[in-house]
Amino acid sequence: MAIVESPSTGLTINTLAELFGDMPAWRIRNVPAPGTATEDDVIEIEEREDRLCELVDGVLVEKTVGYEESCLTVELIALIRNFVKAHKLGRVSGPDGMMRLFPGLVRIPDVAFASWKRFPESRGTRKPLPDLVPDLAVEVLSEGNTPKEMSRKLDDYFDAGVRLVWFVDPRKRTVEVFTGRKSSKLLRERETLSGGKVLSGFSVPLEELFADEERAPLPARKKRSR
Repeated sequence: MAIVESPSTGLTINTLAELFGDMPAWRIRNVPAPGTATEDDVIEIEEREDRLCELVDGVLVEKTVGYEESCLTVELIALIRNFVKAHKLGRVSGPDGMMRLFPGLVRIPDVAFASWKRFPESRGTRKPLPDLVPDLAVEVLSEGNTPKEMSRKLDDYFDAGVRLVWFVDPRKRTVEVFTGRKSSKLLRERETLSGGKVLSGFSVPLEELFADEERAPLPARKKRSR
């Protein structure tokens, strides 16, 4: 077990393991002690250290993302943003878009789409930690993510009212599409990802989504004259 217990709050190794599985120790913030963290801590750490943490049951969990996951996230943002903007549907946020799903529960999807009706005002919100439940939440899986962590995220998203969740796995080149906590479909590379009822008309072939960036050909070498 990689994560450590917090004796000051009574959170044991077993308790943390039930929440997050065998998560790397560095992802669990020890200050403030697990079980005592607040939403103010989330905002303060982001402002002071430029680090992003989700807040779950008083525990601060640092987001993890690698280079390949970041590139894939950017591609998804571009595709979804272009579609949403063209149809004037709402707003699209990226991997630093913090959201309060419930009091004391902060999630940061890698990509999220929120229709205009999800905002109290048409201009959106300027709060650093808005009360916002998106219609679509996208998680690009990294090696540091654990099955228990992602299972809890699904619970949180659908309990809060998210309508559609995508788990994008760049290593397996698959997307698991969830329309409910117990309703999902696994799409493989030769299939097409669609927006369903949430983004009606949106689609992208997974072969295109997972394709490596096109590389410019190297310039031809000049032949030496004899």
